[in-house]
Amino acid sequence: MGKEILVAGGAGYVGSHTVMELIRAGHTPIVVDNLSTGHKKSVLDAIFYKCDLGDVAGLKKIFSRHNIDAVIHFGANCYVGESVVNPHKYFKNNVGNTLGLLEAMLDSDIKKIILSSTAATYGNPLKNPIDENHPQAPCNPYGLSKLFMEQIIDTYEKAYGIKHIYLRYFNAAGADPETRIGEDHYPETHIIPLLLQIALGIKKQFTIFGTDYDTNDGTCIRDYIHVMDLANAHVKAMNYLNEVKHSDVFNLGSSVGYSVKEIIERVEKITGKKIPTETSERREGDPSVLISSSDKVKKILGWQSQYSLDEIIESAWKWHKKYPKGFEDGK
Repeated sequence: MGKEILVAGGAGYVGSHTVMELIRAGHTPIVVDNLSTGHKKSVLDAIFYKCDLGDVAGLKKIFSRHNIDAVIHFGANCYVGESVVNPHKYFKNNVGNTLGLLEAMLDSDIKKIILSSTAATYGNPLKNPIDENHPQAPCNPYGLSKLFMEQIIDTYEKAYGIKHIYLRYFNAAGADPETRIGEDHYPETHIIPLLLQIALGIKKQFTIFGTDYDTNDGTCIRDYIHVMDLANAHVKAMNYLNEVKHSDVFNLGSSVGYSVKEIIERVEKITGKKIPTETSERREGDPSVLISSSDKVKKILGWQSQYSLDEIIESAWKWHKKYPKGFEDGK
């Protein structure tokens, strides 16, 4: 039987695709987003409230209007580079507003939360692939803010009984295969949409940050996961939490890593466009290699990535060609 699920940050990239997956699974998502980076158009037909997670009174009103079963929390800023130059923004929003959301949940007797976390909590890996027991030592304020969020929820479980699942995922990419929604950030910092903007002639060239990493071609390596695979994992995690009623944590990735140069080559092949590049120094806070171990999530949730890297790029290319200006309205 379908449930009402509050999706904080549900107008954002991963959040909006998860909203679509919740609807497909028969649930009723209640989207809460301040539209600072999200897009109202991406919510499609879901119930939507424009509200900041720091507005505890506003959140309590929303909770009172619905029979919310659980919360899925995507409401965080997520740019590594920006977090290095403006850490206050990340701690105030990601940590401070999570406290507001938790306060409203407790006041409304909601005791289940799925947290959109990140592989950035691990920092520079001691080994690859990275499993859930890897030490957490973030090397940038974004990863640190997400670790704080996890630690806060851990203490809230001990004190107040809030059960949780943390989903630490790697590099989200791709778009809805039916091109209803896709990835639209401003400014865009993620590699695949940036490369596609160059292929479309919107941008002139791509900057490779760092060519002296200890990798085969000198560029850093990442694990890319399709946004629809992530959306599916959030629904599975929510169902699992309802069934077993105990907290857990799962990595979400493909368990395969690709270098920046390999991604550029794949984009050139799929789009048929040459991507001009320039090189620059490494960005502070960028680990050289991040690859997920997905053994635990496969075993316990029965989840694994369904989309290959080429399918990820192809779905994103299809959406960006259809909507070269993204959601166009800017919000």
